[in-house]
Amino acid sequence: MAFPASCCADVRPGSAYRAAMASPVLDALTAVLPPDRVITDPDRVASYRFDRASFCPAGQPVAVVRPRNTAEVSATLRIASEMRVPVVPQGARSGLSGAANAIDDGIVLSLERMDRVLHIDTANRFVVTEPGVMNAALSRAVAEHGLFYPPDPSSWEFCSIGGNLATDSGGLCCLKYGVTSDYVLGLEVVLADGEILRTGRRTVKGVAGYDLVRLFVGSEGTLGVITEATLRLRAAAERPLTVAATYPDSLAAAAGISAVLGCGVVPSLLEYMDRASVRAVDEVFGMGFGAGVGALVIAQSDVGDVVGKAEIETIGRQLESCGALDVVLADDPSEGEMLLTARRQALPAFERLGATLVDDVCVPRDRMADLVSGIELLAERFGLIVGVVGHAGDGNFHPNVVFDSTDADQVARARRVFEEIMVLGLDLGGTITGEHGVGLLKRDLLAREIGPLGLRVHRDLKRALDPLGILNPGKIFTPDDG
Repeated sequence: MAFPASCCADVRPGSAYRAAMASPVLDALTAVLPPDRVITDPDRVASYRFDRASFCPAGQPVAVVRPRNTAEVSATLRIASEMRVPVVPQGARSGLSGAANAIDDGIVLSLERMDRVLHIDTANRFVVTEPGVMNAALSRAVAEHGLFYPPDPSSWEFCSIGGNLATDSGGLCCLKYGVTSDYVLGLEVVLADGEILRTGRRTVKGVAGYDLVRLFVGSEGTLGVITEATLRLRAAAERPLTVAATYPDSLAAAAGISAVLGCGVVPSLLEYMDRASVRAVDEVFGMGFGAGVGALVIAQSDVGDVVGKAEIETIGRQLESCGALDVVLADDPSEGEMLLTARRQALPAFERLGATLVDDVCVPRDRMADLVSGIELLAERFGLIVGVVGHAGDGNFHPNVVFDSTDADQVARARRVFEEIMVLGLDLGGTITGEHGVGLLKRDLLAREIGPLGLRVHRDLKRALDPLGILNPGKIFTPDDG
């Protein structure tokens, strides 16, 4: 796999950028959009160049456009299509694959100001939202009506619904409730030429025509720009009960997870943290796990106190049966929330130790132990910290490679171990991404996973919807792949 050179340092505007500043595309944009929608100040533009991924290049865009409605998105794409200017759609820039990174002389189309929850339908259990709404804000808004939106990435406080849709994000509740695409009823999408497509429906069932909704979900802004989503909701879950188990090593934890998955109870949450993750979080938050803890498993049941108590006790027995050092049922909801906070804060904890490169590998659940043990061997081989956290219930793990970005040798080793982890996941029958997307970071491995015919079908779909190739070019596919 060929990694692009790191471009995380700020780059001052060059001659191409200055020339673009006076280009006809800027004149066209400012002629049809309100003055505050188009940003050209170099310092402000620079802040929109990157998402949170390492080792992904970013170009110098002509401008950042921040529309407030679908009509302004449409106008921007009409101009971009007429002038053949590339457009990079962006959400909150919390992504970890480089999919939102800017392109030289292109337009960054930021949806951050389209941040309204438009309608909550309690009778039919759906919400209509703009893409710039943060996941946590949407969840809280529907909770006020006794409803529940399950997809909840660890970054839920600072990731947007549009970004979740673009990468088909999952989260901590995937095991029981599924991922983003399981909750999308309908979409409003602006196509590359500025046309506005409404697809899907508001009924519970509907199979008329191709499932275009699922085509756009997970397409990382390469097929269209999502400007509105109708999302399925559930009745609010009961207050969750939490159990946590510590283990001497990751293999014992993997056995405990397998025991839970085979016991007939479906937890609402089943999360894993390895030794490096536990230590990193313990140092930052003072959780008091102790030096002997080699892995942590957190599980929840959200079916109410009576049934939930029986479920959580069953889960606890399964975890204990596989050599747990300690199994604790959280008596107080705040204790359970504290454990989840520790899990959600794993990445920030690693970022305090150095630069991070966050992987996203999903394997069949019966190969989980092989993945975790393989990653431990790779970390030892390359002499780097690789902390693994993940959604154990669905086999989706996030190895965090920690390195010194000023040390060329460590940077090279970080790239190598990241690649080896992805290859390991594929060899175990898994996928290169469970929820972070392909973007720039993993595009060279896509062909290996889906094969030549699969890649050709992807290219054909891209060309059908974006014949000029202006939407997020170079993302998911290498340039030679369209």
